[in-house]
Amino acid sequence: MKRAIILLVLVTAVQMAAQEQSTITVKGSEVISGVVVVNAVQPKAPETGKASFQLHCNKGEGACKALEPGTYLMVRLPKNWGMYECDNVDLYPATADPAAAQRLGEYCLIEK
Repeated sequence: MKRAIILLVLVTAVQMAAQEQSTITVKGSEVISGVVVVNAVQPKAPETGKASFQLHCNKGEGACKALEPGTYLMVRLPKNWGMYECDNVDLYPATADPAAAQRLGEYCLIEK
């Protein structure tokens, strides 16, 4: 039993280390035909300037929420993780530690 717990902790730590984290700025959110659409930019994209993108999720899902404008921490989930068949991301408050904080929502990343 002790080995199983140690293995679980190790696997979780490796997965958290493999996730890409970045700060984003949400410009606004809207609900269109049952889909929450969050418009955001990533201000720290030096090679391309400001990268704009959308985050989509299905309204009514437990991890789907229209966000207020502001700054958030975006964590890109590993491939084939999450509830959507796309690049999945979790959003947290800007100053949160993803390992300890509760996520604000899970979204499908749509890059423009």
